[in-house]
Amino acid sequence: MSGLIWLDSDTPLPDPDYAMPEGLLAAGTDLSVERLQEAYSKGVFPWFNEGDPVLWWSPDPRMVLACADFKVSRSLAKKLRQIARLEGTGQEQVVVTTDLAFEHVIRACAAPRASQSGTWISERIVRSYGEWHRLGQVHSVETWVDGRLAGGLYGVNLGGFFFGESMFAWETDASKIALAHLLRFLERHGVSHVDCQQETRHLASLGAAPMSRSAFLELLGIALQRPSPPWLAGRLLHDGRLHPLKNDAVILNEGPA
Repeated sequence: MSGLIWLDSDTPLPDPDYAMPEGLLAAGTDLSVERLQEAYSKGVFPWFNEGDPVLWWSPDPRMVLACADFKVSRSLAKKLRQIARLEGTGQEQVVVTTDLAFEHVIRACAAPRASQSGTWISERIVRSYGEWHRLGQVHSVETWVDGRLAGGLYGVNLGGFFFGESMFAWETDASKIALAHLLRFLERHGVSHVDCQQETRHLASLGAAPMSRSAFLELLGIALQRPSPPWLAGRLLHDGRLHPLKNDAVILNEGPA
């Protein structure tokens, strides 16, 4: 770690332009909500392995999804139309909600996957983002199929900008259904972009594209001046409306079938 900027708990994060070519900016031990708020407002995020120091990143370019550019396959479009048609009929098989099962969502995102040898979502991440969720700036979106949690995602919302963190699916397209509903909700409330952090083929297939760090920070700076959407624990409809979920509206079971 020669030459890497080391942070004490009271040391501000450096300007993102000091990041190394691969995007690594600084290291430290502080993963408090206050540090996370500072980092995300500067376009910086933590990414590190369990047992390592907290590593702070600001990649250039940055992968960003414009809500209007979301790519929907034919099969997903068909499912979304079916969900919309059954909405409010009492015959819904698929229900999308927000902030009803945050810890289940983040732990499902942290679970080992066949294509990965480990996970960056450590217990420290779960605890810190869980606390941030309780303070109202980290949110989950859940897809339920026949009353059981089938997929979802979580992310950070500061002002008019959403930072996507991770997704999971226990049933086909369940995470994409959550994402489609989230994007409509964000667009409805003036949020135009979702940060996807690092470039991958999967993100590109969803419509995300690389953006220079300078362009990303300019976009972020403007968005942070806007109000956040009106998040609450409730049901997310196909057109982006968010309604409180009545206790007797649907029986929801956390965990795979």
